[in-house]
Amino acid sequence: MTMTTQYSTQPQVGVAVMIIRDRKILLGKRLTSHGTGTWHLPGGHLEFMETVEDCARREVLEETGLEIENVELGPYTNDFFVKENKHYITLFVLCTAKGKPRAMEPEKCVEWKWFEWDNLPKPLFLSVENLIKSGFSL
Repeated sequence: MTMTTQYSTQPQVGVAVMIIRDRKILLGKRLTSHGTGTWHLPGGHLEFMETVEDCARREVLEETGLEIENVELGPYTNDFFVKENKHYITLFVLCTAKGKPRAMEPEKCVEWKWFEWDNLPKPLFLSVENLIKSGFSL
């Protein structure tokens, strides 16, 4: 994402993309911003006048080089990053994709790996933790 985000007392809207393949999901090791060192889903900020589905397609392509298919809106989480003084509403998108993911932004994400839902790595990014706590399962 090229635009600068200004944080205020208003919640931000994030889109997290759950790419599903053989009952596994794609996670990346986060290097920058809030959640450094955690495993996260591809995604990012919803831009002005952008649909959730278009945001998911754009962010996944920018971050992994993959083109997503079978896009469906999923659940959402209400995420408070207390230490960073950030508040996000995270909208989850479920989809599929063909091909091998690549670290297109190595300064932000060191690698992408497939994980079984019942065997996710730690630590997880807050929105993924909150999704699990909500009872969501594949």
